Amino acid sequence: MKSKASLIGLTGTNSAGKGEVAEFFKKKGYAHFSLSDLIREELEKRGQPVSRNNLIRMGNELRRQFGADILARRVLEKVRGKAVIDSIRNPQEVECLRQHGDFVLLGIDAPPELRFQRARARGRDESASTFEEFAAKGREEMEGLETGQQLKACLEIADILIVNDDTLESLHQKLEALT
Repeated sequence: MKSKASLIGLTGTNSAGKGEVAEFFKKKGYAHFSLSDLIREELEKRGQPVSRNNLIRMGNELRRQFGADILARRVLEKVRGKAVIDSIRNPQEVECLRQHGDFVLLGIDAPPELRFQRARARGRDESASTFEEFAAKGREEMEGLETGQQLKACLEIADILIVNDDTLESLHQKLEALT
């Protein structure tokens, strides 16, 4: 990885550890932004509950209405200096961020069973109470319409793929090796 990338993007599967990676880079002096936070703000403006299903639906609606890179364009309005941007879920978001300058995309993944355990532990409304529902939701997020979530395509164009299948210390070691 370019050790002095001004923008680090994070894409990956649900509960793979993108938040932990963002925290790591925050401690290295990067500001943190999440495309999902932009969607949460929109849901709150509209008085709608923040659930995984609503986040997906609203994100897809915003992309259809304003272009597939709308979330990236909105987040770039907030970025000043070094930043880590997580919850990238559409290749056009990646392309928009790549045009901004020194950008590196990290793909974060982990085995589905481990991700399900992590999702349950964090206590958010994941819109999936069983592993089967969680796995089905994950498949839905992998390949969508041009203006939808396309995690598979984002993972395929990631500059570096990190498999987060061990301890937090192990994840930090993998990240340190990149810097």
